[in-house]
Amino acid sequence: MCGLKYKRILLKLSGEALAGPVKFGIDITTIDNISKDIVEVSNMGVEIAMVVGGGNIFRGVSSSAKGMDRSQADYMGMLATVMNGLALQDRLEKLGVPTRVMSAIKMQEVAEPYIRRRAIRHLEKKRIVICVAGTGSPYFTTDTAAALRAMELKADVLLKATRVDGVYDKDPEKSESAKKFSEITYIDVLNKGLKVMDFTAISLCMDNSLPIVVFNLLKPHNIKRVVLGESVGTLVKGGA
Repeated sequence: MCGLKYKRILLKLSGEALAGPVKFGIDITTIDNISKDIVEVSNMGVEIAMVVGGGNIFRGVSSSAKGMDRSQADYMGMLATVMNGLALQDRLEKLGVPTRVMSAIKMQEVAEPYIRRRAIRHLEKKRIVICVAGTGSPYFTTDTAAALRAMELKADVLLKATRVDGVYDKDPEKSESAKKFSEITYIDVLNKGLKVMDFTAISLCMDNSLPIVVFNLLKPHNIKRVVLGESVGTLVKGGA
């Protein structure tokens, strides 16, 4: 693992990323491309844990806003993440990499229960761990689940995969004058209200000095570039 800046990573994938251009459901071509990049990094010796969202199938927060009970909606969203995790497992294992889907909600027929020590052992054995069902509790986003799992599994970094190439002062898809940050502190993210991750996730990372790299998932080999320490996306970290 010589030359690696990060040897154990937590990769946060949004459900929307798995939908690709179809915007809803699971796009196999998109998952194949993402899986190839993940396998490339795994073959370099990097230990990889992942947290996957479910917004391509069901969004609990938006359904709650339309009148559905929030707890009920969040549990439905957790089940959506399980489907995404199983789809990722299928593609990764077809590429020859052993994986384990670990769920915060017990469903032993399709996934292992999430147990921290067991997950760490899987990582040590070079298996990719796909964490699904969020934290297992409503009112917590998959961003928060990603921060929590990253700290539990002693990841060196949390990689937030997005459609844009970093953190901007305004939405770059809506404003041509948006300014990109190469580095930014947790405090500045919170104070400026930047939509990097939800505030709970940012606060957890800040309290535990866990760096976050926000980068464009759609550009091939970007995950590899991040783990090698190249300047990719935006690094969110503590102050000087």
